[in-house]
Amino acid sequence: MHELPIIKQLKEELQKVEKELRVDVPKELQKAAAHGDLRENAEYEAAKHRQSFLQARAAQLSSRINTLSSLKLEDIPKGSAGFGSRIHLEDLATGEEAVFELVTPEEVDPRNGKISVSSPIGRALLNKKTGDEVVVDLPAGRKEYEMTELYTLHDLLFRKPDR
Repeated sequence: MHELPIIKQLKEELQKVEKELRVDVPKELQKAAAHGDLRENAEYEAAKHRQSFLQARAAQLSSRINTLSSLKLEDIPKGSAGFGSRIHLEDLATGEEAVFELVTPEEVDPRNGKISVSSPIGRALLNKKTGDEVVVDLPAGRKEYEMTELYTLHDLLFRKPDR
């Protein structure tokens, strides 16, 4: 079974967080405690805050990994836009091309075309097929596109290396 790339990234981050939590922070706490009075020890307080942050981050990452791991690839559409799809659009007013990839909140990067499925454009694209017209109501006004190409998560995960 294929694992979503974001799950691998989150697992790598979790490993780094856990290492820092188990190895680095205890050393910092021990070093700071050696300075004496803990009530007025800024290094000790900083290390304790870092420890709390890392514990919360580790819990958040674990929860997100569990949630994303429960996604079933067979539940993601194969012939229409859905999570993980790369979509090529033509702006019907200007003829300009736009390319978007529907991603998880952790991967959102609008400058590189990575948008959340829950964004206005993401919601408008869901379940659309090549050739469909897509109308997006944005704060700046209504945009109309035609979907010219669609690569679903299945296409992207299982494509041959030469493609």
